[in-house]
Order: sequence, then structure tokens, then C-alpha cells
Amino acid sequence: MTRPEEIRIAVIGSGKMGSVHARNITRTPGARLVGVAGGSGADSLASRYGAGHLGIEGAFARRDIDAVVISSPNRFHADHIVRAVEGGKAVLVEKPVDLDLDRVDQCINDVGQASDRVVVAFNRRFDPSFAAVHHRILAGEIGAVEQLVIISRDPAPPPLEYVQTSGGLFRDMMIHDFDMARHLVGDIVSIQASSQTTDPDLGALGHATGAVATLTATSGALVTIVNSRSNATGYDQRTEAFGALGTLAVRNPTPTLVTASNRYGTHAGDPFITHYAERYSTAYRREIEHLVAVARGEEKPLATLHDGRAALVLALAAGESAASGGAAFGLLA
Repeated sequence: MTRPEEIRIAVIGSGKMGSVHARNITRTPGARLVGVAGGSGADSLASRYGAGHLGIEGAFARRDIDAVVISSPNRFHADHIVRAVEGGKAVLVEKPVDLDLDRVDQCINDVGQASDRVVVAFNRRFDPSFAAVHHRILAGEIGAVEQLVIISRDPAPPPLEYVQTSGGLFRDMMIHDFDMARHLVGDIVSIQASSQTTDPDLGALGHATGAVATLTATSGALVTIVNSRSNATGYDQRTEAFGALGTLAVRNPTPTLVTASNRYGTHAGDPFITHYAERYSTAYRREIEHLVAVARGEEKPLATLHDGRAALVLALAAGESAASGGAAFGLLA
């Protein structure tokens, strides 16, 4: 029999992120994976963890489900959020809320006051290192942030079939960095971006391989974001916040802290982690823990639908800037 404090969760989507979330639900105290719905792998994923294979409608309508994790394709996110909320569920949804701003606005309008039960899965907010930088900035450790540098480079481009529906580098990849910029320095008033294409396969689809964006916050802080879809050294995720009183920096974790020195070199360490699920394993676990707390009414969403909207606005403005060579101004939120 289900204990009152147990939050019963269904996962919508059975791809890579659906699998990550399903596994973490089974490992989270106070959470129980009830079932998986959507995608050709739903039955297999559900069986792996002893859960049920659900229909989409059942996942949203069943009263014995308290929360849903939405990891379906991007085009379904907004609709699935609304249907989940109408079914009385708390929600954790993968970014983006949608690739189209009008659909995001309609989603926010439809959800209404229940938006305090919807968490957007900007995973870096849940990462211990990035979270520590945020808390230490708020504590005044380095004074007001004057400059922020965010570097985000992936080991290799995603599959081309994914790229085609991803919305492009700014809405798919840099959107995480836009959210982190807002999280660390507040609202953004201007942005200028440039992109490059060095991968012929991505270029044939009209998609960028890398990009650099410069943002200005209402506080006057300057932000530089550097992205690349391909990095020979692995998953490169660094941040440096600079203020009058000091600097806070996040460096790349490696599998061990061992370094080697010999006649071929000095201080050689392990290579960077090469997969996002490993780099952000703690963050993904914390997302589920947070969903449980939100479903119980113990916490408010760390990343809201409005945060999802604001990051998309920045991504769209960056895309327009890269295409035109100009800058976008005004309160970009």
C-alpha cells in the first residue's frame, strides 16, 4: 500500500533523458516510479524498473499518480505541461518549454496559478558547484558581479536527426547558459551573438557548430558565453564570476584527482568526463528530489515556467543577432 509521504511519478518519454529520470526516481527516497508512457522504448524502460507501461492519457488522468516527468520531444512539452497540471500533477519538464514563444506564453496562461507546481529542468541550477557559486554571489563574497564567463562545449554533435528538430544551437544548447547567466547576474538588457559552422554535416542542415554571445545585465555586469558542439578534450563546462572582492570559478571535474609527472610531461590528469549524464549525475538526482518536495508543497520551483520563457527570449534574440550582425536591446525577459 502506498505510504502517504510517497510521491508516485510517471515518466513521459522513453529516450535518453527519460531513462536517466526513471533510474533516478527509483533511487530517490520518497519517490516511486509508477510507469512510463510514450516512445517505442516505454515498455522496455518500464519493465527494467518494475513499473507499468502507461498510455499518455492514463499518465495524465490517473489519480494514483502525483507527478510527471516530461521528457517527450520538444514539440509536445507545452501541451503535456498543461494536460499534467489539469490532471492535478506536479511537473518536471525538460527544456525548452517550447521552441515558439507564443506557445510558451499560451502554456503559461493555461497553467495559471498552478505554475508553482511546474519545474523546468535547467540542470545546472541543481549542480552542486554552480549552485554554490550562486549562493556565494548572493552572500556578497565577491561583491557585485562585474564580469561573468560561461564556457560550454560538448564532446561531439548530437545525432543529425535530433539536430533537425532541436531548434538550433541557441535554443537547444546555449539556452542552458542563458538561464545560468540570468540566475547569476539577473535580467539581461542587451545581447550580441556570432555563430560559426565548422562541421559540414551540421552546415548542410543550416545549423551552427559554435557561437559566442555577449550580454549586458541590468546591473551592468558583462557576460560572455562560449559554445561549441564539438570538443576533442571532452565535456567542457566552466564558469568564472568576477567582482571587486574576488573571483568564483567552476572547473571541470575529472574521474579522479590523480595527476602524473614524468619525462613526457608534468601534472597530467585524467581526461574530462565525456557524457552529460555522468557530468550532471548529481544534478539529475537533485531534480527528482526537488520534484518530490514541490509535489508535497514543501518547496517552490527552482526554475519556473517564466525562467524557461526568459531563456527562450534570449535564445531567439541571439539567433536574430547572429543572423543580422546587430545587437538586440531592451529588457530581454
